[in-house]
Amino acid sequence: MCTGSDQEHGCAPRSVAEALRLAHWSLDYLNSPAAGELPAAALGDVLISLGGLRAKFTAARAGFLRRFDVTDAHDADGYGSSASWLAAMTQMSLRDARADVREMRRLSAHRGVADAMAAGQVSESCGRQITELVNKLPGELRALTGKILLDAAAAGASLDDLKLIAAAAWEQWRAQHPDPDGDDGFDDRYVAVGATFGGAACIRGNLTPECNAAVQAVLEALGKKHGPEDRRSEGQRFHDALQLGCELLIRARMVPDRAGADTQVIAHIPLPWLRQQPGASAVEHAWLAARAGETGYLTGTDAETAGCDAMTVPVVTGHADMAVIDQIIELALAAGDQHARPRALSPQARAALRYAIARLAIDFVSGPNGLAGVLRTSLLSPPYATPSLPLDVGYADSIPAQIRRAVLLRDKACAWPGCGRPAAWCDVHHLRHRKDGGKTSVRDCVLLCQFHHDVCIHRWGWELVLHPDGTTSAHGPDGQVLHSHSPPTVRAG
Repeated sequence: MCTGSDQEHGCAPRSVAEALRLAHWSLDYLNSPAAGELPAAALGDVLISLGGLRAKFTAARAGFLRRFDVTDAHDADGYGSSASWLAAMTQMSLRDARADVREMRRLSAHRGVADAMAAGQVSESCGRQITELVNKLPGELRALTGKILLDAAAAGASLDDLKLIAAAAWEQWRAQHPDPDGDDGFDDRYVAVGATFGGAACIRGNLTPECNAAVQAVLEALGKKHGPEDRRSEGQRFHDALQLGCELLIRARMVPDRAGADTQVIAHIPLPWLRQQPGASAVEHAWLAARAGETGYLTGTDAETAGCDAMTVPVVTGHADMAVIDQIIELALAAGDQHARPRALSPQARAALRYAIARLAIDFVSGPNGLAGVLRTSLLSPPYATPSLPLDVGYADSIPAQIRRAVLLRDKACAWPGCGRPAAWCDVHHLRHRKDGGKTSVRDCVLLCQFHHDVCIHRWGWELVLHPDGTTSAHGPDGQVLHSHSPPTVRAG
């Protein structure tokens, strides 16, 4: 077996191919069961050594990739870029291949960092941190500050120490180069949101320190993990936090030009698509017949087909109209005149008269201003005197205000087990989606925050069950079960 001192006696690899064979052989041993016999006390030293090897490997890979890219070696295999070649030839995703190319170019622009990594003086993470700090400095300051940072890192400085050194160099440079115009970068601020073809967007911008502090505070406050079911990355949590922050502003009516309105969705339905749906021809025929003055209607299977997915809204109204009383009087007078004649009312005439008066009486007492409604609102106290509002409207395109208020009073916060985020963060949602046949009622709706509704239910496939006592259970796609209530206890005795 070769050791470090044996390199002088010819044990060192004599070619790249031989070096790669030795590297594979070494890694095979480290991944073998024999390496698993190492005592726990020695594991720390192994991890430190592997960290140094990782930095050397990254520097070597970047060096070979740089030569490969400069010479356009990818052209020989018919690929137009190094990233596309890597993706096709090394079983990498195109995203990871592009990341490798960016890493190569970053180290190419900072050869001192690459050399320090190759020598094992700095770790891969430390080298990346140094390049990021140097890139933020003025051009005339980068070379000297980069060397100072490398020397400090090689001497054992932490990442926080490197940040302080870079900040001190920046402040010293600013003191020696005051801005004659007092420009603090405020005029360079901007935020641009570019929408893609699919409706997604990319946000770019240059934030002032004050704006950056405010954005960071919002993202960190709203982007925390929500519970054991939350498996989002930090970037995904910050994305959802940005959406939640905007929704909270809208709900709080703090967006003047929107008047606090929720996001409006306008669904564009092409007429040719509607005409191709089952039953469309029959509906067209009925409509054309009605427009031409004929009676157009559908019955049987045609009516069922046309009304299958239609939104049916039955509206029953009534009012106390004294003209109804006048009609009853006229009917009574007409009946009296007939009694004065020798011939009395026939049974058929009497039945028709009774039916007509009964219909008019129903019109007289029904409706919000009818006799029943006036008695209830006049004699009873709230909430029994308030207008009657349905708490179960069946299938509806939206959730009525009265159902929203009832759900808010019942849940008071996000009903997801263990969440409890305040109602201001939440909205009322269907337990079963409308398109899947979900009904709009108090017992079929629940208060949920944006994460548990939009992400857990609609994206990750969780299901929420609302129990009769108001508690909930959440069932995950992999068999996870969460309960908002404690398990039942065995009663004593």
